[in-house]
Amino acid sequence: MSKISIITDTDSSLPVELAAKHNIYQVPITIQFGDESYETGVNINDKTLFEKIDALGKLPTTAAPSPAAFKTAYEQDFAAGAESIICVVVGSKISRTYDSAVTACEEFPGKLITVVDSEYLSLGQGFMTLAAAEAVAAGATHEQAVQAARDVLSHLHLFGSLTTLKYLAMGGRIGKFPANMANLFDIRPIMTMIDGKLGLLEKVRTHRMAMNRLVQLLENSARGKEIVKAGIVHVNNLEDAKLLEARLRADLPIPAEILISEFTPGLSVHGGTGLVAAVFVTKE
Repeated sequence: MSKISIITDTDSSLPVELAAKHNIYQVPITIQFGDESYETGVNINDKTLFEKIDALGKLPTTAAPSPAAFKTAYEQDFAAGAESIICVVVGSKISRTYDSAVTACEEFPGKLITVVDSEYLSLGQGFMTLAAAEAVAAGATHEQAVQAARDVLSHLHLFGSLTTLKYLAMGGRIGKFPANMANLFDIRPIMTMIDGKLGLLEKVRTHRMAMNRLVQLLENSARGKEIVKAGIVHVNNLEDAKLLEARLRADLPIPAEILISEFTPGLSVHGGTGLVAAVFVTKE
């Protein structure tokens, strides 16, 4: 393996195959249904998550990986020949994953481990992780690869749409009556990153208007900038992911290769099935 190892967590929304291609290990986020624990990417995905939610009629809890989980990941990579580790994790305002990753470093005195708070989630975090891996593959030093990851943060653009408020209501984040009314009138919340979290930007009505608004927001956000990476994430909604891809290709100069992936359970449980979002990395 490379002398510099790259680690992230499954909130990065990186497909397993892509992570393996770049030698990136993803520490799994835990999903807890009562006494039953599941690990994202190991024994649960978005499909099985919502099958279980709908069958039980309640949401699970999510848990950041423990320090022990990161310790194991660090041990494995050092044992495999790594001389240093770069660990890019989901934003610290979203999860305690950063704390766990930092705490695990205490078990390796004298070893170089840099934990990067992505201040983001999903493919924003994923693209930061890929930037570090690509820098290492190109011969970068540890410090240069860390900087490559951090440099991506100021060039990220994310906008998404929720299909239903049912799951927000189940989690107590919105009342059942407002959620039912919103679903009745087909109100689609538009989401973006606000102060390090995925927050509500505005609300529109109808599926068509939501798609139009996502394209418009992405176009406005990236105007005058070269789009160097693009990705779409979804929760059991490949149809809308493909539709959004077609709309973006028709209206914007996006790269020939666009990454389409699951949002992944650690995040999906909060957004609900049907969510679709796009993430850009621009050059400027």
